[in-house]
This record gives sequence, structure tokens and C-alpha cells, in this order.
Amino acid sequence: MTIPNIASPEFKADPYPFYARLRAESPVFRVELPTKQPAWLITRYDDVAALLKDERFAKDKANALSPEQAGKQPWVPDLFKPLARNMLDVDSPDHTRLRQLVHKAFTPRLVERLRERVQSLAEELIAAAERRGRIDLIADYALPIPTTIIAEMLGVPASDRHRFHRWSRVIVAAAPSGWGMVRAIPSAIAFLRYIRKLVKARRSSPRDDLVTALVHAEEEGARLDEDELVSMVFLLLIAGHETTVNLIGNGMLALLRHPDQMKRLRDEPGMIKVAVEELLRFRRPAGDGHRTLRP
Repeated sequence: MTIPNIASPEFKADPYPFYARLRAESPVFRVELPTKQPAWLITRYDDVAALLKDERFAKDKANALSPEQAGKQPWVPDLFKPLARNMLDVDSPDHTRLRQLVHKAFTPRLVERLRERVQSLAEELIAAAERRGRIDLIADYALPIPTTIIAEMLGVPASDRHRFHRWSRVIVAAAPSGWGMVRAIPSAIAFLRYIRKLVKARRSSPRDDLVTALVHAEEEGARLDEDELVSMVFLLLIAGHETTVNLIGNGMLALLRHPDQMKRLRDEPGMIKVAVEELLRFRRPAGDGHRTLRP
């Protein structure tokens, strides 16, 4: 079987025939990652569910690689290393502790306030597009929503948001390779300095924003340290951008390719919640999950 480049735009445009063939013929298949590292691609639901529950597999490679294997990992600048200590890439008990602390910060009041603001912003962007008579779905709608909401949620002052958005775009667009990271270093340095400065300001002068909530979140006497705070903000930036933009873009493309489903949704707008869940399943908005087998 020919092994495609699973990171290429051509493959991502229509991966389903290849995945269907794998499920039928080779449900555990060896591939090469963009970093040139080998990996096993698992394509059947039951197998994936079993692996995710298997404690022999780790999210944090540091818990699974031998010193020799760790030495062969792609180079990562020291600047980026604290960012890897985020909630999605660590194992218990760190994962449990971070999740509980973040849960303290995301209060029902904050979530409800975000809902109202997202609705308002979405209506503003659609109204602006109607006045222009045209829309670039990504540039004029999908991107402004997460960049604006994340900046407001974190408490980034309006006067700083242009710089914040510029750094964010460069970091999010960085390729997962050594040179991709190198090109993103200037923006990453500026971004990290800004976030550390913002964290320091919120420690001394609390405000009604998420950074303040994260700074003061506490669970059984434990708090997030500065690197964990910066990593959490970075995670919100990456996850918020990638998932939101890709869900909107992929979802609209799927509906345009299936006009019968588009018509059904227009005729039955009450199905929107079900439609969003199905679009999340049909075309995932983020990359593939990974686990490393412990020694």
C-alpha cells in the first residue's frame, strides 16, 4: 500500500477513501510524521477508544521515551519548552491538577458572558459583510471571532490587540518543524514576554478577566505556577484559533458539498446544535491525537 503524506493539503482535502481502506485492510498502519518520525495510525473506533484508556500509553513523551530515544527527538528551542507543559500534553496527576484548577477559573458566569459576546460579535461581522455585499468566510468571520474573544477573555487591552493578533497569527501558522519554529521565535518571544507581564499585572491588580481567575484559582492549596499560567494562555490561543476557524471553514465546505443537508438545516434551523456536533465528527477541527507507549 502506498503511504501518502498525511500532512499534505492534498491528502487532507479528501482523506476518507484512504482511511476506509485502512479500516478494512490495515487498521494499525505505519506512517511518517512531518518531523520524519515513524508512527502508527489507528483507524478503527474501538481500537482508538481502547488505546486512550490504556495507561501503558502516555501523552507526555518524557514519561515514555528512553534517554536514547529522547535524544533523537526534534530540536525544540528552550523558549518553547514550558509551553509543552499544558493540560493536553501531560499525564496524571499533573493533568488532573491542571484540569481542576482551570475548572475553577471557567465559572458558569464567565461562560454565559462569553456566549452573549460571541453572539453579538457574530452578528456584527455578518452585518458588516452584508454592507460590503461580499465575505471571505475565513478572513472576515472565522478568524476575527476567536482572536477577538480570546483577547477580551484574557483581558488584553484594546490598545494592545493589534500586536496580540499579529503575534498570534505567526505562532499559529508556524509549521511543526525545526525551521518553522525558528521563524516563529521573534513573535513567540514578544508574545511570552507580554503574557508574563500581563500575569504579573493581574497578580498585583486583579480584574474581571480570565488571567486574573487563573492566577487566583486554587485547589487544595495548589495554584498554577508562572510557566503553567503562560502555557495555559498559549493553549487557549492555539486551541481557540485552530478549532474555531477550522470548524467554521470545514463545516461550511461540507454543507456546500452536500446541498441537501444545507437545505435541511435552512428548513429546520432548530437542528443547528445537532448539525454542529455532526460537523465536528465528520471533519475534525484539530489534528490527530497521539500517545507514546511507555517502556
